[in-house]
Amino acid sequence: MKVTGFTFVRNAVKYDYPVVEAIRSVLPLCDDFVVAVGNSEDGTLEMIRQIDPEKIKIINTVWDDSLREGGKVLAAETDKAFQAIDADSDWCFYIQGDEVVHERDLDTIRRAMLQWKEDPSVDGLLFNYLHFYGSYDYIRDSNRWYKKEIRVIRNNKHIYSYRDAQGFRKEDNQKLHVKAVDAYIYHYGCVKNPRQMKLKVENSARLYHDNDWIEKNISKGEEFDFGETDSFKRFTDTHPQVMWKRIAEKNWDFNYKESQNRSSWKDRFKDFLKDYLHMDLYYRNYIVIPPGRKR
Repeated sequence: MKVTGFTFVRNAVKYDYPVVEAIRSVLPLCDDFVVAVGNSEDGTLEMIRQIDPEKIKIINTVWDDSLREGGKVLAAETDKAFQAIDADSDWCFYIQGDEVVHERDLDTIRRAMLQWKEDPSVDGLLFNYLHFYGSYDYIRDSNRWYKKEIRVIRNNKHIYSYRDAQGFRKEDNQKLHVKAVDAYIYHYGCVKNPRQMKLKVENSARLYHDNDWIEKNISKGEEFDFGETDSFKRFTDTHPQVMWKRIAEKNWDFNYKESQNRSSWKDRFKDFLKDYLHMDLYYRNYIVIPPGRKR
């Protein structure tokens, strides 16, 4: 079985993305790794080059910043990396620059890839998600935040990155048929120093909107207000080892009252249906193949 990892990145140094940790977290599962490095204004290219020159293949890209509708440029860059993967790879492990896999889940993921390698009805593997916010000590607990997404896909070039690169589809806009794997993606995109978080939010908004929208909708000031969001719960487990150094260097405070819940009444109603009546009304970008069954 051959596994190739892939991702895209631009200005990771400037916006403090843990892309080095992201790549290192899945390298033990990968025979090689493709990184699409976009036209950056910092030392991103040099940083990626230093991770593992023997395993990592870099392709230099130029982002089309006019692809703002729905963040399409993110999907376009993902596809560039995916299309650069050699034909002899069986599985392709996609990891974004702010996502990390815990080392304790590596064996579980490897077994799942081996188990379903010869079953063409399985398009990919579905992972659980933990969305950290403001601090390494809190995760979002609203069902409004996607709880699962596809991160391992078959090396089928009819598969493509969907919308703003959250997930994948295949030819004729079909959802992928996937097997759920008991492993987690630790999503750290909203854990930054408030000043760096403000820069990151402004930059991300430019991938979706023009300057007029940004001027009207992005708050002024030098720091991001972490208080303007929905509900959280305290994280009491361990973080992946590749994140320990970054966590130890955290230099800001995040204060939050766990009783607070800013979710809309519609989301709270959906949460009630999902949590207590097992009726899931939230959007899914995949079709789960039940355990013990083929498609």
